Amino acid sequence: MNDGDGGAGHTARPKRADARRNKETLLDAAAAIFVTSGVEAPVRDIAARAGVGTGTIYRHFPTRADLIIAVYRHQVEACAEAGPILLATCATPHAALGRWINLFVDFLVTKHGLAAALQSDDAGFDTLHAYFLDRLVPVCAQLLEAAAGAGEIRSDMDALELMRGVGNLCVGADSDPRYDARRLVELLIAGLRLPR
Repeated sequence: MNDGDGGAGHTARPKRADARRNKETLLDAAAAIFVTSGVEAPVRDIAARAGVGTGTIYRHFPTRADLIIAVYRHQVEACAEAGPILLATCATPHAALGRWINLFVDFLVTKHGLAAALQSDDAGFDTLHAYFLDRLVPVCAQLLEAAAGAGEIRSDMDALELMRGVGNLCVGADSDPRYDARRLVELLIAGLRLPR
């Protein structure tokens, strides 16, 4: 380590675009593996899917918890950014809400095992949960307000309440392969529609 002030006054350089893309590819690969094999999946499987060596993963994420947290944050951001895009590109606000909820379900399935991975760091888990709420509840609220404003759904649905309901419907998915959480969530979203 350098005890001098040779680094003083220098700011960290932003990551090159290709380095950011490579890291995103790695995080997407890890998320996909976590969905199919859980958060304890072998690092070699993640590396193979990302097209990198295991050393690359360990260089970016020295511990499994580091990788899981990075995947979690990456997916929260992707889910948060998708809401306004879906509102702008889907045929109706209700369709945008349905597509966003599907992304949210994918995210929830990926995060199974997060609490166990962070067992020794309750503060870290609490921080991630707060981050999750701060980023995703407003997006869900925006989608609900747009669909209600268009007269497509009832207007008394609270975003956090809906997200908790979706989360509860996803709980059985990790213990019973016959359990179809996505189908139940689709029924929930369809049930928000106003009769025509």
